Amino acid sequence: MPRDPLASMPYFGRCELTLAEFQDAAEAAVARIPPELAQAMTNVAFFIEERYNPGPNEDPQTSLLGLYEGTPLTERDGWWDAGSLPDRITLYRQTILDSCLSREEVIDEITVTVVHEIAHHFGIDDERLHALGWG
Repeated sequence: MPRDPLASMPYFGRCELTLAEFQDAAEAAVARIPPELAQAMTNVAFFIEERYNPGPNEDPQTSLLGLYEGTPLTERDGWWDAGSLPDRITLYRQTILDSCLSREEVIDEITVTVVHEIAHHFGIDDERLHALGWG
């Protein structure tokens, strides 16, 4: 029987990073944010979940890599921070792993996703992010 030439190549879903490795990569991505931007980020918490769980009115096939939930800095009033819960940035570990072919690609995708979601915190929308190459 002929050998499958793709058998030794990584493919979607085969790439694995432990949760600890994934967390380390996410922390490294956040650490690469320029200091002036990092200092401007206020009241933001980062989370890692396995997959996005779409709501009842969403497409069940939704496969988000990350999600920003909160009030962008451009929309906050002066009193906004008093007692407010932190904004949330969530990375979806298994969805990112499933979309990549190698560890290097996973680490790159984590960085792109972190930058993308932090940009939402600063009020940058998806259209602008796509135009900048961070879509």
